[in-house]
Amino acid sequence: MTQQKKQWGAIIIMIALFAMIAFVTNLCSPMAIIVKNQFGASDILAQVGNYGNFIAYLVMGIPSGMLIKKFGYKKTAMLALVVGIVGILVQWMSGWDSIQSFGVYLIGAFIAGFCMCMLNTVVNPMLNTLGGGGNKGNQLIQLGGVFNSSAAVAVYIIMGALIGDATKAKISDATPALFIALAVFVVGLIVLMFSKIEEPVQTTETVKASNDKYSAFSFRHFKLGILAIFLYMGIEVGTPTYILQYLTSSPDSATPGLGMDATIVGLIVAVYWLMMLVGRFVGSAIGDKISSRAMITTVSTLSLLLVAFGMFAPTDVMVNVPGIDWANLNLIWAEVPIGIFAFLLVGLCTSVMWGGIFNMAVEGLGKYTSIASGAFMTMVFGCAVMVAIQAWVADATSSYLTSYIVVLFCAAYILYYALAGSKNVNTDIPVE
Repeated sequence: MTQQKKQWGAIIIMIALFAMIAFVTNLCSPMAIIVKNQFGASDILAQVGNYGNFIAYLVMGIPSGMLIKKFGYKKTAMLALVVGIVGILVQWMSGWDSIQSFGVYLIGAFIAGFCMCMLNTVVNPMLNTLGGGGNKGNQLIQLGGVFNSSAAVAVYIIMGALIGDATKAKISDATPALFIALAVFVVGLIVLMFSKIEEPVQTTETVKASNDKYSAFSFRHFKLGILAIFLYMGIEVGTPTYILQYLTSSPDSATPGLGMDATIVGLIVAVYWLMMLVGRFVGSAIGDKISSRAMITTVSTLSLLLVAFGMFAPTDVMVNVPGIDWANLNLIWAEVPIGIFAFLLVGLCTSVMWGGIFNMAVEGLGKYTSIASGAFMTMVFGCAVMVAIQAWVADATSSYLTSYIVVLFCAAYILYYALAGSKNVNTDIPVE
């Protein structure tokens, strides 16, 4: 990549797309409240947006890489935006009086998932290249991560304000949020269309797979690493998703909750993503001084303690949690059980898990690293599986708090991976 100073337009576009990945992805959890009310779905089916969005990664991960190889980053990003526009429109249409279809909503969520996977495949390497690679490239990715977390905070605040009374929520209530995403995608498509973006140089494989008896999957620490990423998604998304469900669900429902106003709950759950934002700032500041193994050991241990405390803490012991009413620019305080506050703090831990696990899993892979990166993208679908399992536990036990046993298991495995599973025991495999 040359003429770095002339690429600020591309950098801004990529960071904006990075933010919209989080915005559209995190629409799924608040939309679950609407789906439960409008279509009478169970807790498992209500998370269908998350299922469709993240299962799409499994389907689209490898094809996204093939599209980049054939058409380049810019055209792949443009195609992704077109797909995203279609996905958002289909989700919006599912709530029309003339349609009112749970199936149509599922299709829209699945299409939107294709878009998110394609954008993720484009944005991360593009930001790294636009930054010049190395530490500067990583710094630019971290900056994109800050905006990514900020968008996640924003979506919970916006959707909380739009939903209001969860028992009356409909997809039409979410129209402003859906149209925000739609507008950014349309503007991004137009800007990309008329922008000149210098494409990263694509390397050519010199070693034929047929002549190589090894692959990324020949490494034990890599296989255990992609499982860690798979389970990590259950912590990152499952934790805030079921805070939202617990706080908004009626005390008289099959899976009882506190029946709090969705507007207030949206502001509270946004604190989780704010914690991730803070954690990413801190992680980027100390990342060159602390090893990934030490970092992941610390945050996974802390996650275990926080989740266990949140599950078993007395629900009648309340603490005040802050939130920001952006509409009126006021700081609000809401009382929640002390265990919920512990769950919110898990965001500090998840903020650095993805990067740390990735670094440990690809250590020593050499020429197999690019294939390993593609496999990591497909493992994002772990969110769909783990969130579904957590919903099943919630339905089976009639307890959202008990369902966090799933999150506890995920954190325990990641701790094992940091302590033992991440060690490269296949150093005899040639990687040059």
